[in-house]
Amino acid sequence: MTAEPRVLAGRYRVDEPIGRGGMASVFRGFDLTLGRDVAIKILDRELSADSTFRTRFRLEAQAASRMSHPTIVRVYDAGEDSETTQDGVVRPVPFIVMELVRGRLLKDIIAAGPVPVGEATRYVDGILEALEYSHRAGVVHRDIKPGNVMVTEAGQVKVMDFGIARAVSDSSSTVAETTAILGTAAYFSPEQAKGEPVDARADLYSAGVVLYELLAGRPPFRGETPVAVAYQHVSEAPVPPSEVNASVPRSLDAVALRAMAKDPFQRYQDAASFREDLDRTVDGKSPSKRKLSTLTSELYGPNPRQAAETARSLRQLSTDTTMTRTQAGPPVAWIWGGLAVLAVLLIAVLLWVLSIQPRDEVPSSARVVPDVSGMTYERAAEELEKQDLVPFREDEASDDVPADSVIRTDPVAEATVSPGQEVIVYVSRGVETTTVPTLEGLKRDAALAALRDAGLSPGSITARNDPGLAADTVISADPAGGTEVPPDTVVNLVVASGQVTINDVRGYTLDAATRELEADDIGLTVEPIADDSCTATEPAIVTQQSLAPGDVPVHSTIQLTYCTGT
Repeated sequence: MTAEPRVLAGRYRVDEPIGRGGMASVFRGFDLTLGRDVAIKILDRELSADSTFRTRFRLEAQAASRMSHPTIVRVYDAGEDSETTQDGVVRPVPFIVMELVRGRLLKDIIAAGPVPVGEATRYVDGILEALEYSHRAGVVHRDIKPGNVMVTEAGQVKVMDFGIARAVSDSSSTVAETTAILGTAAYFSPEQAKGEPVDARADLYSAGVVLYELLAGRPPFRGETPVAVAYQHVSEAPVPPSEVNASVPRSLDAVALRAMAKDPFQRYQDAASFREDLDRTVDGKSPSKRKLSTLTSELYGPNPRQAAETARSLRQLSTDTTMTRTQAGPPVAWIWGGLAVLAVLLIAVLLWVLSIQPRDEVPSSARVVPDVSGMTYERAAEELEKQDLVPFREDEASDDVPADSVIRTDPVAEATVSPGQEVIVYVSRGVETTTVPTLEGLKRDAALAALRDAGLSPGSITARNDPGLAADTVISADPAGGTEVPPDTVVNLVVASGQVTINDVRGYTLDAATRELEADDIGLTVEPIADDSCTATEPAIVTQQSLAPGDVPVHSTIQLTYCTGT
């Protein structure tokens, strides 16, 4: 006897497992309310016990659910259920419900063998397209790696787990805990490895590491522990991928090295710039070894190998407890002298700070972004241009801001920027809508699939007789095809029953019965059958019909018997 399937929040049925990560298990599932297949990610017990994490996780999942892009695995819902352990303890079960993607993880594609250069650049371009969208929406992924990238059966790249890495890192007390939760440091940016604040450029660094691994067949840094790998991200220069795989063009060396610059300001500053350089490598010229050496020196220092040796020596000194000091410490007088100098410097700095007069005015070489929220784009553009700023319109859906009104700007209002700075003005499209697809003429199953693909909910299905349509063919939809409606709107269908209703035509004249049964609203084929066993009448009268009165299949043939005897 099989156990009843588990249902979360009274809505999501949990089926077989399809994946396992460092912090969650993924199951195939089914949304009982909307009638669609989903993927359900259930958090591990250790994480779910932390109330701070559960709150952070729910908020980040809700933020991710507002993103809708072909290259991002859609988050449909986030919630929390509960379960009772064998010892009677009730524990929370946080979960998220996502789009079910049929395909392979990028890490499995890499593990299967060398990836052609063209495929590698296409995969990374898909990742960058997702990041370009998410960064504009103000969401930094923080955990870009092949294990978080799916490639569908059609070859479409889809990035998943937006926001979850932030929920983990914001709820972890130490870098070590965060590293353990995220599972691998192979794709960390240097600022993540050092526990510093991160922005969108950390995602671009990780995308550069993924590009490197796809090209070279291995990550740029490897070590026995995650901490050792993270240390290399901070202090060591990567070998250009073409030195690992000779088939890699040097033009891609330059792109990968630029993306993995230690200093965020030396990396690509946005995903669009990264994509442009990646696209140029298809027909672009390869840099010489000398130019590549110059670029490596610019990004990683004039002598990266010496820097790496120094870093290793420092690491050994900090961890080797067997080493003893061979030189005496500094004289006590030097120590007191140094402290005195430091005290004098501190007092001087304090006096200088106190003497500075506060300044509220903005320097003439800077501009302040005005608050244009709630304005029309035209008026907002005027206000920005008055400040020598360049407006750039970006439309997005909003449940709270009326259509054609400004939601926010990037950089934000009151930010100090340079003259000529481009300011992205996010303008509301109003409530997000979707278009009801044209369903007339489709079979019922195809129509239901089209509704789910459009983010709509199938409603009632009413059968109606129609002599011209086969069974289960859609006659009409409500709302009709082409109508703009909110997501999850219920769409009711009228489908053909595949039958027509006929009367008892016995006693009708043959001509009258034939006209009725062959009329457009019934559409049967009448076959007269002469019966010479009974006396003929004038006009001929129907004595029998081969199909009983009531519903009969469309386009049927019916035999009508009439008398022809003497």
